[in-house]
Amino acid sequence: MRTRDESKIQLIHEKAIEMIVKEGIDGFGVNKLAKAAGISPATLYIYFKDRDDLIEKITHTVSHHMLEESLADFDADVHFEEGLRKQWQNRARYFLKYPMEVEFIEKMRYTKVYDSVSAKLHASFKEVLGRFYNNAVERNELVKLPFEVYWAVAFAPLYQMIKFHTQGTSFANRKFVFTEEAMEQALQLVLKALKP
Repeated sequence: MRTRDESKIQLIHEKAIEMIVKEGIDGFGVNKLAKAAGISPATLYIYFKDRDDLIEKITHTVSHHMLEESLADFDADVHFEEGLRKQWQNRARYFLKYPMEVEFIEKMRYTKVYDSVSAKLHASFKEVLGRFYNNAVERNELVKLPFEVYWAVAFAPLYQMIKFHTQGTSFANRKFVFTEEAMEQALQLVLKALKP
C-alpha cells in the first residue's frame, strides 16, 4: 500500500479548485486535472474513488478551512460590537487571502455536493453564532430580528466591499481599495442599525 503524499494531495486540491473556478464544474474532468497537476490519472484514484468523491472531499476541505478561519479566536460570549468586529476581521482576512477558495465555494454552493457540506457547516456556525446572537439579544445589545435579516444586515456590507475590492470596481474613475478604515466605517453603520 502506498503512503499518502500530502504535497501531491495539496497540489491536486489546488489544481482542482483552480479548474472549477475557471471552467465550472461541468468543464472539470479527472484527465484534465491529472494533466494540469502533472500526474497520471491513475495517481488520482489512489486518493479518490472517482470524480465525485474528489469534488466532495475538496468541497469539505475548503468549507472546513473557511469555518476555521471565520471562527479563529472568536468567543461567542463577548459583547456584540467586539464579536461582530472579530467576525468581520476574520472573514475579510479569509476572503482576501484565499480568493480562489471563496470563488470555489461560490461555484459549489449551487450544486448537490454542497448540500451535505452545508448541513455540517450550518450546524457548526449555528452553534457558535447562534449563541453569540442570542447572548447579544439577551444583553440588549442587539435588536431581535429573524436570523436571516440579522445576517443580511450584519454581513452584506462587508461582502460587498470585498467584492468591490477584488473585482477592481471603480466609481467616478477611482478604484475601491478595501482598508481597515473603510471596514470600520461600514461596521459602525451596521452596529448603529442593529442596536436597539
